[in-house]
Amino acid sequence: MKNVNVSVEKVNIEFIAIMASLMAIVALSIDALLPALPDIATDFGITDASKNQLLVTMIFLGLGFGQLIFGPLSDSFGRKPIIYIGFILFVIASILCVTTGSFEWMLLGRIVQGVGLAAPRTISIAMVRDSYHGDYMAKVMSFVVMIFILVPVIAPTLGQFLITFYNWHSIFYVNLIFGVIVMFWFWKRQPETHLKAKRTKLTPQLFNEGAKEFFRHKDAVIYTIISGLITGSFMVYLSTSQQIFEYQYNLAELFPYIFASLAISVGFSTFINSTLVLRFGMRRIAFTAAVCFCIISILYVLIFSSGMNPDLSVLVIFFALQFTAIGFLFGNLRSLAMEPIGHIAGVGAALNGFFSTIMAVPIAGFIGGFVTESVLPLFIGFSICGCLSVLLFLVVKNDTKVEVLQ
Repeated sequence: MKNVNVSVEKVNIEFIAIMASLMAIVALSIDALLPALPDIATDFGITDASKNQLLVTMIFLGLGFGQLIFGPLSDSFGRKPIIYIGFILFVIASILCVTTGSFEWMLLGRIVQGVGLAAPRTISIAMVRDSYHGDYMAKVMSFVVMIFILVPVIAPTLGQFLITFYNWHSIFYVNLIFGVIVMFWFWKRQPETHLKAKRTKLTPQLFNEGAKEFFRHKDAVIYTIISGLITGSFMVYLSTSQQIFEYQYNLAELFPYIFASLAISVGFSTFINSTLVLRFGMRRIAFTAAVCFCIISILYVLIFSSGMNPDLSVLVIFFALQFTAIGFLFGNLRSLAMEPIGHIAGVGAALNGFFSTIMAVPIAGFIGGFVTESVLPLFIGFSICGCLSVLLFLVVKNDTKVEVLQ
């Protein structure tokens, strides 16, 4: 394990950048396509705008199930080979998406894309856990997420540029080019973090034993559930944002810039988290952020309970506050869930990612179905997910106090 006191400038920066780039392939595949959803719907003859959301939620479905495959495999064969396999699957699925003439086959391609992308997304977290622990792991994770968040800032604008001068197919080609560059960098510069001496033999019992160990740690399970609730909330926004700003506010041309400005709020809070986490601890910061997330969403529901959409500037302020809270939650929740299960980092990251994502997909699908003429259902969903998260934080806190007393 790396010495946590090693100079960030000399050791950590490239590692952080590579891990963030691996995760960025996922973000680019999702966010760059958002401005192109109406064009894709037109090409495939889709008239129901809500069906466009499936192009976002289905890739998350693949991400959820793919983690169950690649996480355990990385514990047995090492992190790097499994990431390569996942990327090859992503390439095949991307080719399917741009060559098919069927919307159903394209949805299948998005699912398979998600399965392939589950490898870099999950294993990058396992590699961070291989290398660091405790609040320092949360600090490193915050830096990774901060750089990763820069992708949603530029991705919709990039997507808009590509469909303006080319077509939506070009977005998939750019994703592939970016992925190849990252894979080459990863291959040349990143050493294996899961050495052969620490690997577990691949057996039918490997996943079962890892799952049993995961569920023995109640705090890991609860933080995973909280992560699912917060991820689900954010996924509702991702899948409905184009619909909200283009159809409810008639701002199709400004959508990429609004989306980018809101993504900056997540990146900003993630950066602030990286500077505060060693001082205040990831648990305290994450709990405070969950409380803020809950309060902000309830405040919106109370003020705009009529269902009338507020002025754009008011909506953007509420979104920015919500996403600032989310920025303090993402990295810390992952780190909190992974902290007690470092000895099964691959399986642990897989289960954490699987359950949080599989929770998030139906949450996004259900709430997103109500976001047709008003943003209010979105904030009602935020409120419910936020309040449940706060309650679960209190459960963990009370259990910790009982253990200390015993």
